[in-house]
Amino acid sequence: MKISVITVVFNGARTIAGTLDSVAAQRHPDIEYIVVDGASTDGTLAVIKRHGQRVARLVSEPDHGIYDAMNKGLRLATGDIIGFLNADDVYADTGVLARVSTAMETGRLDALFGDAEFVSPDRPDHPLRRYRSGRFRPGRIAWGWMPAHPTLFLRRHVYDRFGLFRTDYRIAGDFELVARMFHGDTLKYRHVPEVLVRMRTGGVSTGGWRNTLLLNREVLRACRENGISTSLPKILSKYPAKLLEFIRR
Repeated sequence: MKISVITVVFNGARTIAGTLDSVAAQRHPDIEYIVVDGASTDGTLAVIKRHGQRVARLVSEPDHGIYDAMNKGLRLATGDIIGFLNADDVYADTGVLARVSTAMETGRLDALFGDAEFVSPDRPDHPLRRYRSGRFRPGRIAWGWMPAHPTLFLRRHVYDRFGLFRTDYRIAGDFELVARMFHGDTLKYRHVPEVLVRMRTGGVSTGGWRNTLLLNREVLRACRENGISTSLPKILSKYPAKLLEFIRR
């Protein structure tokens, strides 16, 4: 099965080489790698040219934010399965995409997701926290739970059915998409209890209390706009469990 992997980047010259090399090292034979660059000015394109031997499509132009860039990638994708890998993340090992393809094909799954490991920006071999996506269930969307987005792989027909990212969200567009797709529990999915992706901390969703405040406001909005009854205290109640991820890493 063909897998489309989409990386969106803006001024990511410092980290994107590792991401590109991670995709290039994957043993799955049928990968369509799409890179959407937001007209970077820091040498990102030069890094892509040096390390992008597996890049099938490269777009470099201004965009209207991360979810607009992600939608550009989705419109270009032709794979049976689609996943996103951020420009400062890497796959945990060289067999991740092969295992994803086999599991989704044999299980006839609409969606598959695994765990993510947060690592130090300067020490990518130093794990800080394990995001355990197995806590996610469609019934827990109201509490703000979702799978780690870079570990989420979806059949292309799921996007055909539910649509693309909403670009009027600044930071929780991936949560809104999960809420829209999984609410109603109509997708056949599986959680794989292993680390699929290693993520550097410091991205938009882990960038301080202001981003956390905006994130939770948008999570609340996403639930309400998708007919999911919730409240801000309900959403905030997940944080003690998140703190345990630092202890149980």
